[in-house]
Amino acid sequence: MLFFLLFMVLAFIFWLMLFFQKENVEGTYRIPLKYTNVPEDVVFDNELPEFIEVTVADKGSEIFKLDVIRRDSLEIDVVTLTEGGTTVLQGDQYRQLILSRLSPSCAIRGYYPMNISLATSKLKSKQLMVVFDGEITTSRANLVVDSVLFIPETVTAYGSGESLSQLENAVTEYTIFKNLKSTSQLPVRINPVEGVKFSPDQVEAYIPIEEYTERSFEVPIVATHLPKDLDVKFFPSRVSVTFSVTLEEYKKIDPEDFEVTLDYRKFHDNEDGRVEIALTKSPSTVVNPRLSPTSVEFLFESKTP
Repeated sequence: MLFFLLFMVLAFIFWLMLFFQKENVEGTYRIPLKYTNVPEDVVFDNELPEFIEVTVADKGSEIFKLDVIRRDSLEIDVVTLTEGGTTVLQGDQYRQLILSRLSPSCAIRGYYPMNISLATSKLKSKQLMVVFDGEITTSRANLVVDSVLFIPETVTAYGSGESLSQLENAVTEYTIFKNLKSTSQLPVRINPVEGVKFSPDQVEAYIPIEEYTERSFEVPIVATHLPKDLDVKFFPSRVSVTFSVTLEEYKKIDPEDFEVTLDYRKFHDNEDGRVEIALTKSPSTVVNPRLSPTSVEFLFESKTP
């Protein structure tokens, strides 16, 4: 068995040596295409191929290299070619470009597609503000303190006049940022729109985050627009307001910064003697203020003369 394997290895080596020395060995290969230096404000009139199939003939050793070595992309510089008057890549110019990715001894037997159209049409443009679409969650002791900012704040959209007229903003792809613990700057892509090209198609989202703590105050309930001969009692007469605030603002907040006011004209006809309450005044620096309880009972009393 060992002798047989040795024989097979020697036979393969002998065949390989003969193959390397053989002339006019043919092979067919796919070469990926890479289009560079493409103006932002144009669209190609025809779909561009992603690769070309090339049949070549060369020495066996060179064909073997093509079989085992990864082929680099064939770069097509659009601006250089079109400014030189080329709108269709074909003929000798096309062949020379293909040969630049092959060995000097290679002979091209054929290739497909036979030509590549580089004809373009001018697009209209429109500046659009970037708008975030997604979710942001923070760790337990942190909160987002302001709106998400983008770098850059606007992007340029290129497309037909009809396509651009339907766009008011450049919306990001739906993105979820989880468990953020500090101010972050993260990449986010612009959501693609058919027939429209965005430049840039990715922006940086700046998410301002600060550490928060929770605080509570007791706030009295105050009634307004009461008749002169009437008084009202609330049960309870004070409610608890709980809110989140940054450590920097913590000591600046006082109970007097909050108010719970009820308008007699809006609740005096409530037959069940209960009224829903809500904050009528609170500092802009607090987040997620909430009351407990959210409704109270009331009782009207006549004032003695």
